[in-house]
Amino acid sequence: MTTGSSVNGAAAWLEGRKPRDAGLGRSHVFRVIEAVLDPLILVLTLWMLAIYWNGRMTSAYLIVGVIVFSLSFPGASQLRMPVKRMIFNVFFNWLWVAGLLLTTGFLTGYITSFSMNVVGHWMWLAPLSQVFAHLTLRRLAPQLIRMQGALPRAVIVGMNPQGEALARGITVSEYAGITLLGFIDDRGDERCAHPDEFKLVGKINELPDFVKRNRVQSIYLSLPMTSRPRILQVLDGLKDTTASIYFVPDMFITDLIQGRSDSVCGVAVISVCDTPFRGYNGFLKRASDVLLASLILLLISPLLALVAILVKLDSPGPVFFKQRRYGLDGEEIVVYKFRSMVVTEDSDQIVQAKKNDARVTCLGAFLRRTSLDELPQFLNVLQGRMSVVGPRPHAVAHNELYRTLIKGYMVRHKVRPGITGWAQVNGQRGETDTLDKMQARIDFDMDYLRNWSLQLDLYIILKTIRLVFKDSTAY
Repeated sequence: MTTGSSVNGAAAWLEGRKPRDAGLGRSHVFRVIEAVLDPLILVLTLWMLAIYWNGRMTSAYLIVGVIVFSLSFPGASQLRMPVKRMIFNVFFNWLWVAGLLLTTGFLTGYITSFSMNVVGHWMWLAPLSQVFAHLTLRRLAPQLIRMQGALPRAVIVGMNPQGEALARGITVSEYAGITLLGFIDDRGDERCAHPDEFKLVGKINELPDFVKRNRVQSIYLSLPMTSRPRILQVLDGLKDTTASIYFVPDMFITDLIQGRSDSVCGVAVISVCDTPFRGYNGFLKRASDVLLASLILLLISPLLALVAILVKLDSPGPVFFKQRRYGLDGEEIVVYKFRSMVVTEDSDQIVQAKKNDARVTCLGAFLRRTSLDELPQFLNVLQGRMSVVGPRPHAVAHNELYRTLIKGYMVRHKVRPGITGWAQVNGQRGETDTLDKMQARIDFDMDYLRNWSLQLDLYIILKTIRLVFKDSTAY
């Protein structure tokens, strides 16, 4: 049983951020529209409200309009994202822009230059207008693509898994804006994995003539990275054409985690496996962790005291359960939880909690079901051992077992473990009694590392809060 398909289906949030979906075949017209759509909507709604409530446009509103356009340009590409994610992104981005403007206005006193009617109505009208505009663009996109005339033609060189995935993406998407003519490959139909699904249109040595004869505008090279002589031969043969050439990464040689180009002492390098939290992103992640953990601990301090008392009264033993886990870079850390069992196991042989587990106390069952036993881990966040959002830490004994069974298991430790994570809000919470369940959890963790953003963290936090009140998979 493979878990990749289930992960891709459940992780719709990530669809718009994956490299294989990033603007593939997107018309330049759509790039321009998406770049100016959000900035124009924000500015126009402000100016329309100013004219409606004040009867005229003042210089103050003109200046704010220019500032807002600068802050929001270019607009993010939302066309191929799931609708829920698009709506979330619109309101999240508007929260930052509006918050910055309001904070600056109050601190400088310039807020008095604006009508409170205009400001108040702009706060809700602007994001709703953005959502409506994006939904309208989605509805009109197929017609706009057809209005542009004949679509650019493309071929894929190399009928292999990554080439086939690219072909499916082009043929399924309403917004690809590409006519895929077929595959170029030296193998015959009998040697291809899906001869009925994909069309072979020629051999590799026929590629230059095929491109010129059929006026092909885009060529996607999906040849294995080990085929360097063949790739050079193909590139040399295409020098007499005007087609754009793109490489399709051979992800089956190695799976890229935060792949990006960089330079070391003047030499170009490409990262294959890296942490998303370098430089500014690292500062942003840590600052958000400290801010959230401090605020949450302040708000829940009475609840922490109450739970501690109840744990002590419910059964003999310590209030807190301390367990060794693997943290950042695979270093051992100590994680705090409210004790929910009559025993506190932390050895080389740990049995995961199961449904109706006799070791779980009456209070402990409630704490585990509502995730209240996890609350002390906000102290771990302040200590720098954990993050609010990240791959859930497993017991050391479980790590040592699964690192030998699941390829790439330890990559999840390139970031701090989290109190909640992308796997947990996608149904991978509770007992992992089979290898498939653990593999599914790891797949989601890898998706998180590839596609991290502050918006994704906030989305996971909000979804965690909702799931706490309806999920019953934790024992």
